[in-house]
Amino acid sequence: MNSTAPALGRAAVGHRQRRDRRRLADNVAGWTFAGPASLIILGFSLVPMVWALALSFTDSDLQTPGRNVGLANYRALLEDPVFFQALRNTGLLVVLYIPASLIAGLLVAVLLNRKVRGIGFYRTCFLVPYIASATSAGLLMGYIFDRDFGLMNGLFVKLGLPMQGLLSSPSQAMFVLTLIFFWTRFGFAVVIYLAAIQEISKEILEAASIDGASRWTTFRHIIVPSVRPMTLFLTVWGVIDALQFFDLVMTTTKGGPANATVTIVYYIWQLAFTYFTAGYGAAVAYVLFVGTLVLIIGGFLIARRKGAMA
Repeated sequence: MNSTAPALGRAAVGHRQRRDRRRLADNVAGWTFAGPASLIILGFSLVPMVWALALSFTDSDLQTPGRNVGLANYRALLEDPVFFQALRNTGLLVVLYIPASLIAGLLVAVLLNRKVRGIGFYRTCFLVPYIASATSAGLLMGYIFDRDFGLMNGLFVKLGLPMQGLLSSPSQAMFVLTLIFFWTRFGFAVVIYLAAIQEISKEILEAASIDGASRWTTFRHIIVPSVRPMTLFLTVWGVIDALQFFDLVMTTTKGGPANATVTIVYYIWQLAFTYFTAGYGAAVAYVLFVGTLVLIIGGFLIARRKGAMA
């Protein structure tokens, strides 16, 4: 027994050495593939974030060296009416878009989860607006909702209804933009919900049918609970997407009329590249970043607590 102990010890040491070498080789291979992507993320995400944070404490115009102004940019936000208008507009977009996209996305996904002739074509039709260029969608919708020559007002006239201001009306423009945003984005919710519905066990659906469950009962008690994780994902994704709303504003209203469609991101762009107050724009951007982070974390905590209670 004494003679075998050293041999066992050497075998154990050799096994550990081989395991360490294999682990080192795996790490080297992993970083060989992940290293370039990590450097890109570091160079184009983290470094600009740190630079923008430093910029938010200056009065820089991106052309000349700025002076350090401390928290003056952040204090100025409290007295900026356009900033609060942009907050209201962005909040309205989030409040209207998120429930509409979730409800419509789920209902359309249920309808598209059928074996009917041409179903692939119908599914593609709902996805095309999402993958289409935002610039082309904005130009198209700008023509459709034009006050004087748009197709929508032409339809109103044919129906005997009064013409509307639409994108030219301060009271209607943000609602019209929300409708356009919904049309271009909710196809993503349809695709995600459709994939989740197709993962539901067919045995469960068949058992519900045999037990006499109606379509509404199956939808409410089987489909809706089964896609709940996707609902959380789409809610978070939709909030982030809505808070970054910029391209359609740029191609249709440019924030008008009378700042009725100015959103947070569009206001940041204006501050930096139209008014050349990049330091103030960076402060607005960081307020948006912190607010988005708080909303996302709060949403996950609420969802986690509800899941624990359930």
